[in-house]
Amino acid sequence: MYECENARMLEWSILTFSHSHILAFITHRMKLKFPEGFLWGSSTSAAQVETASAHNWRGVVARDGHVFDHTTAHEDLRELDAQYILQFGTVYRCSVDWARLQEQAFAPFAVEVVEEYQQFFRLLNEGGARILFVMHHFTNPLWFEQNGGWQNEDNLSAFVDYARQCIEHFGAYVFNWNTFNEPNVYAMNAFFLGQFPPFKKSYRKANRAIRHMAQVHKVIYDLLKSICPEKPVSISLNTAYFKGLNWLGKIPARFTDWWFIDRAAGLFKDVDYWGLSYYAYVPFTPFPITEIENPGQLKQLGIPHDKMWGYHPQGLGLILRRFHKRFGKPIIMVESGICTDDSEVRIQAIKDYLKVCHGAIQDGVDLRGFIQWSTWDNFEWNLGPTYRFGLVRVNLETMEREMTEAGEFFARVAREGAVEV
Repeated sequence: MYECENARMLEWSILTFSHSHILAFITHRMKLKFPEGFLWGSSTSAAQVETASAHNWRGVVARDGHVFDHTTAHEDLRELDAQYILQFGTVYRCSVDWARLQEQAFAPFAVEVVEEYQQFFRLLNEGGARILFVMHHFTNPLWFEQNGGWQNEDNLSAFVDYARQCIEHFGAYVFNWNTFNEPNVYAMNAFFLGQFPPFKKSYRKANRAIRHMAQVHKVIYDLLKSICPEKPVSISLNTAYFKGLNWLGKIPARFTDWWFIDRAAGLFKDVDYWGLSYYAYVPFTPFPITEIENPGQLKQLGIPHDKMWGYHPQGLGLILRRFHKRFGKPIIMVESGICTDDSEVRIQAIKDYLKVCHGAIQDGVDLRGFIQWSTWDNFEWNLGPTYRFGLVRVNLETMEREMTEAGEFFARVAREGAVEV
């Protein structure tokens, strides 16, 4: 009887010990510390947050029914928006409105618009945020577009002149340059898929556009190196995880991966580092499946997703190691985010992506920064403002801003240089 009782007590002790340790393991939180000097920040683009000027997106009707016009009134709320920007780290990645600055090819920049941006950049610099300046973020002045846009080689010198004036007027506030934001996305959507202005569907035109942008990039890279050699120069290259789910899907997935990532990177190889963005897992069967074009299909396939694409943060880890192995250059994540209205989902996504980034650093990838898209809700191009990425929520009727729980979380991460996962 005594031995039996002891056996039962021992069994209970083992079970209790095991349960408590399992519970501790489940509830344990790891704090991942990032290297000293790691860059934290957030990003927007001028066209998506400022009221539309005479550029090629003005008047476009988005998928959700909103018209690309009055976006978030940022030009009237710069001081308020700066208060949010300064909470999200020491880097603000942004662009300016080319169409407002330059009303025709080779014209001097409009003095009042230059002063408006300079005052804003000065405010951010004084608050501790440095500017990562993007010269081209998908929009063109109407005069540029009407002259053939990126299809017309005669336009290239006009863009170089615009870039030269950006350097002249804004260079003092800038610590890092991106000549182009996601030229692979722009070329694909504007000239192959027909989803961005000028809404063309031609593989030949998509190739011509990205080649012309690459030509201009090389000229501007050399110009920047001659004027401010100490400031790093790159592009923002969009990347994704493309996967064929069956034998019919493997060929288009591999071709898309080559054209969108490898070929584009090869065209823009004159960079001091790689500025990369990553959002999407796109399966092929043989056609690409997204939540935008095929609502419900990702769920049927058992693939997690946001309002736009499949969700697979591990794909970013593959991209980071791929670029590190191929090029051996530093990398900055210039955009990462998730399309959701749920702040808790956004927080988990930030954790997931930063865990992947931390793992890549541990494996020797020279990753030097992480910039969250976007600072506040903006107009998501051809989809509309109800496709939300913001750390700060924007009321579409009143334009009032409100910090979200995800914004508070990311501000803490940026402040501490660490994330608890």
